[in-house]
This record gives sequence, structure tokens and C-alpha cells, in this order.
Amino acid sequence: MIHFERVSKSYNAAAVLADVDLTVPRGCLYGLIGPGAAGKSVLVKMVAGLVLPERGRVIIDGTDLAQLDGLELQQFRVRFGMLFQNNALFDYLSVGENIAFPLRRLTDWSEEQIQERVLDRLRAVSLPGYEDRLCAGLSGGQKKRVGVARATVMSTTDIVLYDEPAAGLDPVTSQRIFELLKEEQRARGATVIMVSSDLDRMLSVTDRVGLLHRGRLVFDGTTEEAQASDEPLVRQFVHGLVDGPL
Repeated sequence: MIHFERVSKSYNAAAVLADVDLTVPRGCLYGLIGPGAAGKSVLVKMVAGLVLPERGRVIIDGTDLAQLDGLELQQFRVRFGMLFQNNALFDYLSVGENIAFPLRRLTDWSEEQIQERVLDRLRAVSLPGYEDRLCAGLSGGQKKRVGVARATVMSTTDIVLYDEPAAGLDPVTSQRIFELLKEEQRARGATVIMVSSDLDRMLSVTDRVGLLHRGRLVFDGTTEEAQASDEPLVRQFVHGLVDGPL
């Protein structure tokens, strides 16, 4: 379980998150929505311990991340996988080397075990035989798939974070990526937090939704509750209705 307890964060005296209380149940696929600069990406980075709150606590399965020292946090992160908005792939490395990167850094697996795991992940994202290709020559959708494979390559990963997983993709490829993310989540039983501007497709796979607005969590509920909500802000983002200024 991921729990935010009155979490606040500011940059240059401007509040990015303000007194956010949020609980993401274990095994939930949680979608974060809201306008730009609402604090969505900052919240996701806090889950991974990449950003610490100024006030409040981020607690994961009873562990307060702020209480971990550098080594403890690094060891704790073996539970996490993350797909960044720009994929963060190494263009000078092959697909297989990109996917193997976390295993070589964080495990003592043999090269045979690593290669077996890489091939398994490539099959899971429908890219068999791509291990020797350079990432620079891949399409946008293929790069996203490689990013998903790398984010889920660790056998210990039970929390996965996706920041704009369909950014820059055409509608068909975007739908396939979201279906892949849902399949991966179901197969692993992982807890997933996802940020996406592609609301229609994201809401087709989420269990719960949170709406951040000006740094505050103004809605938290099931996807069905979000779609049925009469709250003006929720209606604007879920249904694309413009009832007033954001």
C-alpha cells in the first residue's frame, strides 16, 4: 500500500503539492489526472524517493521513505520500475542492453540468467528478436515497449510508475500500450501509478483515479465514480467539458 500523509512540496516558494492525503491500495492501477503543473509528476517521483516532501510523509507498506538512508533507499528501490515520459533509453546501447541495465546494476545474476530474462521481457511486450537492435532506430511505440520491458525486468518489482506512457503516439499505438500496461499489471499483481494526458484510453484500464488541481487532490475514487461525478472539475477532465476556467 502506498500512503501519502498531508504531503506538501514547494519550488521557489511556489506550492507544487499542498497537504495531499492519498492511499493507493496494493494491486491497484491508479491514474493521476489534472492540468499541467498540477504536481502529478512530482507525486510520482516521491513514490520512488526521487523527491522528498517538505512536510508530511510518504509511507510504502509501513516504511517511511524519508527515514531511509541512501543505501537503504537504493535497496528499497529494487521493488520499483519506472517508465519516464521521454523513455530515458540509452540510444548507444542495444535493446537488450537497455533492458538488462537494471539487472547488471542491482543483481548478481549470471549473464545467462540476464539474457534469459531479457528475452522473456521482449516476448511479453511483443518484440521478440529485437535484442540486438539499436534503440535509435526504433519507432515511438517500440521505444515505449522497450521502456515497459525495462521497467518490469526486475523479478522483485511490485510497484510500477508510468509518466505519460503514450506521449507522442498515434491513437492506435496508444491504445495498444495501455492494453499492454494493464496486461503487465494483472500478470504481476503490481501496484501501478500512471500519469497520462490520454484520458479516454487511460480510464479504460484504471481501477481508481485521482485529480490533482493546483497542488491539491480534489478527487479520489473509482474510475466509475469519476466518470459519473457531477463535480465541475472532474467533469472537465474526464469528459472534456469546459464549464469554467481551470
